[in-house]
Amino acid sequence: MPLRLSTVILPVHRWAEDGRRIWRQAEELGFHAAYTYDHLTWRGFRDRTWFGAIPTLTAAAAATERIRLGTLVTSPNFRHPVTLAKELITLDDVSGGRVTLGIGSGGTGFDATALGHEVWPPRERADRFGEFVRLLDRLLSESGTTSGVGTKGVSYQGEFYSAHEVRNIPGCVQHPRLPFAVAATGRRGMRLAARHGQAWVTTGDPATFDGTAADFHGGLARLTEQLDGVCEETGREPAGLGRVLLDSGQAPRDVSPLASVAAFVDYAGSVAELGFTELVLHWPIPDSVFAADPDVFERIVTEGLPQLAG
Repeated sequence: MPLRLSTVILPVHRWAEDGRRIWRQAEELGFHAAYTYDHLTWRGFRDRTWFGAIPTLTAAAAATERIRLGTLVTSPNFRHPVTLAKELITLDDVSGGRVTLGIGSGGTGFDATALGHEVWPPRERADRFGEFVRLLDRLLSESGTTSGVGTKGVSYQGEFYSAHEVRNIPGCVQHPRLPFAVAATGRRGMRLAARHGQAWVTTGDPATFDGTAADFHGGLARLTEQLDGVCEETGREPAGLGRVLLDSGQAPRDVSPLASVAAFVDYAGSVAELGFTELVLHWPIPDSVFAADPDVFERIVTEGLPQLAG
């Protein structure tokens, strides 16, 4: 499968000023998908403009026609599967079936304590994530019906989440539900991706972020090998699980796909050789960790991607 190129557009733009224009431009440039972060705020943007992910994606769905849309990523930090499922089937309907749910266990940043609880320990975070994904899968797959009748809904009582006769009629436009892209670096998260995901998401091995380009790509290779093993253990065909690399800006300085068209072609070619099916780049934001030359960014899509295909 040829490498697809996508982008992340952070929800930092007022819709009437730059928001609508940027999402439309992403479609016009030819990106496969445009995602956004599902956070209440994020790192250096805490005291800057930051809008909600689902309303932003809904507006983007109405402003575009072809490009896929999604979160990268949603987490249990401030979400509940029941309410999230209702929002997702609505977004899937508005977009005409163009939504992908990027989903992860969540970090320990501002979102982790915004609802007034302490940061969950790593084991509890992993336990919650597993239950969250399994219940959300059921809510999106089993609680709707295209005829609008005949469903008993989904009931569930778990350690962290519960649902009682939840109905999501008429269900997702995409069948049996919208796709999941599950973010994971460890075996436990990878098993969730293999069992419930249509794709696996990574930003790389965190242990290599302070190393060299060789260290970073070596870490990616080890992660993909580990994923292959997990897929085989769970009975999932490794080639049937998409592999998404999000360029988070945390990689070593000599790993910079936005430095030039040539740098992008070299970087994208190397990750394609590792079996990745989608590469996601951040839309440039001035005065931030995601600052980049807008002209180079546009040329990467219009010139770099064709070179890679060639």
